[in-house]
Formats: sequence, structure tokens, C-alpha cells
Amino acid sequence: MVVVMTPEATDADVAHVVERVESVGGEAFVSTGVVRTIIGLVGDIDSFHHLNLRSLPGVGDVHRISDPYKLVSRQHHPDRSTVWVGETTKVPVGPDSFTFIAGPCAVESPAQTLEAAEMAKAAGATLLRGGAYKPRTSPYAFQGLGVKGLEILAGVRETTGLPVVTEVVDARDVQVVAEHADMLQIGTRNMANFGLLQAVGESGKPVLLKRGMTATIEEWLMAAEYIAQRGNLDIVLCERGIRTFEQATRNTLDISAVPVVQATSHLPIIVDPSHAAGRKDLVVPLSRAAVAVGADGVIVDVHPDPETALCDGPQALLGAELRSLAQAMRQLPPVVGRVDASTLVRTEAAATA
Repeated sequence: MVVVMTPEATDADVAHVVERVESVGGEAFVSTGVVRTIIGLVGDIDSFHHLNLRSLPGVGDVHRISDPYKLVSRQHHPDRSTVWVGETTKVPVGPDSFTFIAGPCAVESPAQTLEAAEMAKAAGATLLRGGAYKPRTSPYAFQGLGVKGLEILAGVRETTGLPVVTEVVDARDVQVVAEHADMLQIGTRNMANFGLLQAVGESGKPVLLKRGMTATIEEWLMAAEYIAQRGNLDIVLCERGIRTFEQATRNTLDISAVPVVQATSHLPIIVDPSHAAGRKDLVVPLSRAAVAVGADGVIVDVHPDPETALCDGPQALLGAELRSLAQAMRQLPPVVGRVDASTLVRTEAAATA
């Protein structure tokens, strides 16, 4: 069961609902989004019905949800959500726009990261991706610069104005990553790391949740529910390809996941064609497909010198490929009724003007 509070509900109203639920032996999980607060209830449904929760101050509605993922389901939230990323500059990810995210797969140095960020911004990207922590299949592969990488990303944000999206791989690192980044990414290998999901849910920062390489859509949404249950509804899902028998690409991009997720969840969903394909020649056509199918954005790898990249060089864009992608990202979203997210970006200066 889910209690949807009105936009005008106070903290006291929320606390009153929680107190009533706990008085009959139930548990209440409060999740706060941009425009509303939702309280997920766990316990005896009949006991909750006797509380007459709809009559309490600040309660907008009460829903009995059949989906196993209560808080991220569209059953109680028919309108799809928009997540705003950034502090000084706020970038939307949601159904009213198309968001282009780009940057280096891994932070290698200040110069490399800044050059990649400037390439991304010139191509039209409004969010900067970059990995300071890099979980790799091989323990001998480059694992990232850690805190030094986070500091580099924060410095590049100051120079370019692009809010930062970066991965966190350990619950113990959530606080330090949140201090430097605007959005915390959960990678495919950690989609089912439930302790980490709960930690980012308590971080107060938006979360980009990638689909596990062998995860069903329901398992993916249940992972999002772990984040939402800890109070964070600012979640963006990312389809990045699943593992199949096909060997022509690194992974198989499940483009059908976009409309399926949008039919069942109110969360925004973007596509990662770089990690799906593992080949730069496929990034542009797969990005076009993402726009056509209704994705809320794409996230791609760019690098000033892919041949020397310490991580995923074969999929990083440069030169003609990046120009081709930039052109597609300008031309195609309006065809399907989307506007460039850059036209909806909010800045602190504009908000206080």
C-alpha cells in the first residue's frame, strides 16, 4: 500500500501518518521526490484500512499496489517523473525533454578530463559523465583514480558548468562521492548490491541506476525500489545492454526495455549505446534508435585520444563520429516531440533573478 501526500503536506503531516501506521505494527518508508512525498507501507493491509488514512491532514490519496515495486510503479503515479540534476546548474531528465550525457569512461588526468568535457559540451551535452572508480572484470585493469578523480571532476565542473555523473562502487564511498558529484551512478555489476542501493537512497543525491547485464526488467525495477524505499525518488534508469549469445557486440541493447519500463514505472529511462555495443561505429545508430523509441536521453563515451584510453577506448567517440552524434541529437528529438534539455536548464542566477 502507498500513501501519496499532497504537495502542501508538512513534515508534521508525514510524521502523523508514520505514527498511525506504526501504531498497528506496520512499517512506513518515506520517499521524497521533486513535487510530492510518498509513504510506502509494509504490514497487514486490513489494519491499514481501519486507520482511514485518507482522512488524515496532508494525505492526497491511498493506493493498494499490485506491482512488487510499490514506490516506482505507475499504479499510484500515472504521470512520468522528471529528475533534476545539479545544484548551481539544474538539468532535467524526464518526459518533457531529451538529455544528452557525455564524457570519458574513466578520469585519467585533469587535462584529459577537461578536454573530453569540452568536447562533450560542444557536442550539446548538458551533463558530464566520468568514472573515478572503475570496477573492471580483471583485477589488473585500471581501477580509476578514486578521490583524486572525484576532485578532477569537481574542478572540471567549475570550469565547464556541467553537472557531474559518476559511479560509486562501495557503500563506504557514498559520502565522499556525494560530496563531489551531482548524480551517483550504480553500474551493472552493482545493480543487485542491495547495501549500496540503500546507501545511495540515503545520500540525498539523484541516482542513475544501470540495468544488470543478466537482470529482468522486474529485477531492475525492484533494485530501484531499494533506493526509493530509503527516501530517494530521484532515480533515472539506464538500459545498457544485456548479456545474450550474440558475440557481434559486447552486449545486446534491449531497446524494447524503454517502452516497457515507461508503461510500468514513472521513472525516467535513458540508454547507454556505448557500453551496449562496445564499438564506436554503432553508437550513433543506436542513439538514433533510443530517440525513436522514446528514451529520455542517452549517455555516451567521448575521449580526446581513444587509442591511448585506459578504459573502453574502442567505444569512445571523437571527431567525425562525435559530430555525427551531435547532429543526430539536435535533429531527432524534436521529431518525436522532445526538446533539448539545454533549453530547460535552470541556473542559480536565473532562479534568484
